[in-house]
Amino acid sequence: MAPSSRSQGKSKLDLTSARTELLRRDAEWAAVSSKGRDIERILSYWTDDAIVLPPGLPAITGKPALREYVESSWEIPGFRITWTSTDVTFSPDGNLAYMLGRNEVAMDGPDGMPVTMKGRGITIWRRDPDGEMRCVVDIWNPENPT
Repeated sequence: MAPSSRSQGKSKLDLTSARTELLRRDAEWAAVSSKGRDIERILSYWTDDAIVLPPGLPAITGKPALREYVESSWEIPGFRITWTSTDVTFSPDGNLAYMLGRNEVAMDGPDGMPVTMKGRGITIWRRDPDGEMRCVVDIWNPENPT
């Protein structure tokens, strides 16, 4: 009985470390994205076949389309995005995970005044062959105004 307790303890510790690491990686991605302009680094957090489902727009699939989407967002006056993920759930084998989060997208409105839209989202992460977790599905929607 003692060996299985140790095994379960080790497994739980590994899962805790994996959650901490994925939250750290996601926060790093958010920081890089909110600063803007390092397209290669921003894209490096997505898988090559990633799908992004922004509200009100068609699906954006694959890194070439994601590159175009990110670069076009930089042309929007006052554009800025940031997010914070809070909950991580891993598949039993640790190769997939999903995270829940909140985001804010800011831009200048038609009158030139800043407008901030708050949203909630979910990202699905997959372990790539190099062992790194990358986002494979990214979807969000606006929060209801209060």
